Amino acid sequence: MCLIKKIFFSFFILVIPFTSNANIIIKYKIGDEIITNIDILNEKKYLTFLRPGLKNIPDKEIISISQNSIIRETIKKREVDKIFKNIDNIKLINEIKNNLFKYKKVNNEVEFKKLLKKDKINYEKIIDKMKYEALWNELVYKKFNPLVKINENKLKQELKLKISSNKKYEYNLSELVFDINNRENFNEKYDEILKNIKNYDFKYAATKFSLAESGKKGGQIGWIKETLLSDMITNNLKNKKKESITKPIKIPSGYLLLKINDKKEIKQKINIEKELNELKNYERNKQLNQFSLVYYKKLKQNTIINEY
Repeated sequence: MCLIKKIFFSFFILVIPFTSNANIIIKYKIGDEIITNIDILNEKKYLTFLRPGLKNIPDKEIISISQNSIIRETIKKREVDKIFKNIDNIKLINEIKNNLFKYKKVNNEVEFKKLLKKDKINYEKIIDKMKYEALWNELVYKKFNPLVKINENKLKQELKLKISSNKKYEYNLSELVFDINNRENFNEKYDEILKNIKNYDFKYAATKFSLAESGKKGGQIGWIKETLLSDMITNNLKNKKKESITKPIKIPSGYLLLKINDKKEIKQKINIEKELNELKNYERNKQLNQFSLVYYKKLKQNTIINEY
């Protein structure tokens, strides 16, 4: 299985630059990379293209989200360029295209370009941005996969215990991962997140606050069987109803909020060997995603970001 299917696959869109008559203002400098107001407006257009629901929130909020998004992308791109010499891998690019067509529910490149034309979005820029995200995933995999620790015997014992329970559930989940820096207070940050969830919705709050790559899709991570989740996560989800949100769960990269979009009881008989393989893959991806978050946070801390 290719890496961009193993690790969270996200979608970046870049729009065509504005006209030359627009006033260009430098907003940030990240190392030797310049981010202008036009870049931020382009990012805003990308985000609202990907998630049209964002158009319903105040423009100031979308601009803030767009700034954070493009800063994160720039920091990752700088690191990728240091590691990879040949970034134009045809096989990788074709796979990116196929995943993108599937995500936007189109059959081919012609249909997708027609879709983009409505919003004046540059097709080549989309591929370029997604290419860098895929290469970031590959970088994380190569760097941290040897550090992934999976105790198969322990997982098997835990799985048998879970299977022995009377009822087992499958959850459709969304996530929001946040952290506290030296200048922030936990309660104030948590209250701010809850306020945004109440005033808008969980998807918006995840887009604005989440450090996880799933934030670009409003935190959506989809259906996950209870047998794949840790006891800590399962205990936080147990007895909670649809639309419930957990209290913050401490994880290595910060704090995790989970929203139950839906839940259903697992009726079918479980094949323990098949389930164990799924559990090992899930555990590997979970650890790699944690490494990715910690790696990015370290890069950001060591990057000089000047705001103008």
